Amino acid sequence: MISLHTSAARRRRLGVAVAAAGLLATLLTAGPAAAMPDPGDTATARTDVSAAQEAEATAAISSGEIPGVDEIVHSSNITHLANVPKDALKGLNTDLAFQGKYAFAGNYDGFRIYDISNPKSPKTVAQVLCPGSQNDVSVSGNLLFLSTDSSRSDNSCTSTTQPATEKSSWEGMKVFDISDKRNPKYVAAVETACGSHTHTLVPERKNVYVYVSSYSPRDTFPDCQPPHDGISVIKVPRNAPEKAAVVNFPVLFPDGGNPGAPTNPGVSKTTGCHDITVLPSKDLAAGACMGDGLLFSIKDPENPRIIDRVQDNVNFAFWHSATFNQKADKVVFTDELGGGGAATCNEEIGPKRGADGIYDIVGRGDHRKLVFRSYFKIDRPQADTEVCVAHNGSIIPVKGRDLMVQAWYQGGVSVWDFTDSSKPKEIGYFERGPVSTDAVTTAGPWSAYYYNGYIYSNDIAKGFDVLKLDDRRTDPAKRVRLDELNVQTQPDYFDR
Repeated sequence: MISLHTSAARRRRLGVAVAAAGLLATLLTAGPAAAMPDPGDTATARTDVSAAQEAEATAAISSGEIPGVDEIVHSSNITHLANVPKDALKGLNTDLAFQGKYAFAGNYDGFRIYDISNPKSPKTVAQVLCPGSQNDVSVSGNLLFLSTDSSRSDNSCTSTTQPATEKSSWEGMKVFDISDKRNPKYVAAVETACGSHTHTLVPERKNVYVYVSSYSPRDTFPDCQPPHDGISVIKVPRNAPEKAAVVNFPVLFPDGGNPGAPTNPGVSKTTGCHDITVLPSKDLAAGACMGDGLLFSIKDPENPRIIDRVQDNVNFAFWHSATFNQKADKVVFTDELGGGGAATCNEEIGPKRGADGIYDIVGRGDHRKLVFRSYFKIDRPQADTEVCVAHNGSIIPVKGRDLMVQAWYQGGVSVWDFTDSSKPKEIGYFERGPVSTDAVTTAGPWSAYYYNGYIYSNDIAKGFDVLKLDDRRTDPAKRVRLDELNVQTQPDYFDR
């Protein structure tokens, strides 16, 4: 069943380098082996809820407060054009990247390439088996980059899981040649300290710099030793990607970063960064680094330099990702409260914890500061069985307005307006009802991005969704066309 509108009840607000032999990838025709989940954006095992919680979820469905199990609901300005279920890759779906008529979708078991020339009917071009969570993906020219943040027996695409306590274990960045989209070729790999949970590209004409975010070192991990207070910078020559290598490890937290608990209860200790977004046109980057938010200069991409740093030790638990507005005078930071494995969009948690934090950038040059303005959190009620968390999103390019589309796991896809930093508001949404009413299950959109007139979403469990947004506030964005989009490498939409 598909519902176009939300009942009054639902709209109530919430309460308060490598040998060639090791570089074989597999184009899939059958199902692969499962990948090993990793700390951070991971699925949790099915967790049964109490009888009272189950009854409450069932009652909320019956009253129309929340959608039924797997029921699709959306605002009237959004149309659901297509869904492509998982196929050979059975792991969790993760991040998305775009180039021309293609979308590239990460999965814990590898990545999938879609032809989206007809958004109503995406076609699978290739599925590549290469297990190693999270397999966040980005593209630049003929190169595709894949993050590995689970401990593997080697750097090949036929590796198996292996404890991080073993020195021979491998984690890091993989590079593929995608000049033939139907036959991607694995061409390089670079091991990085603590692996690569996510990565961000800083493209140049001859080289691509890759900022590798990772965290959670331990004394027992030979290749992930504390302190881990920076990021790995990889230089990849476009014409010789096999020469890719780490060229720097800039220290971002000389004081160690946020100490976390017990000094700051409920806040993650900073032991690295989760995600970085760069705005090359402005030589700026924003870092979401566990317990800290950063603003830094990337004028020299090999040597990023901190401009400002902020913390929120009241409502933020885990600084997860960042998004600039087009003018580069605002940053939206997301809080991954519960680590992507808990129900956080409910009355018990409230509207400020697990929310987006909107910061204005004030001042000039090295004197710029991040100044907090407000929180934004979806106000559509979710059941206690639904893992709902602020996750990956992108700008919707409209001059004079600050608009964004964002994934919230089982909270669905949200379209919202933060033109007024102090009064953000949702203007559209798409979501599915709970996967079940008797257990907490990870599902829903991991990423939701606007690209060339459509919203594309990679649902962790349900597959690849295409949405059409028709709204006078967002319609001007349909005229903006990109040749390539990696959301963590934000383009200048209007001066290209």
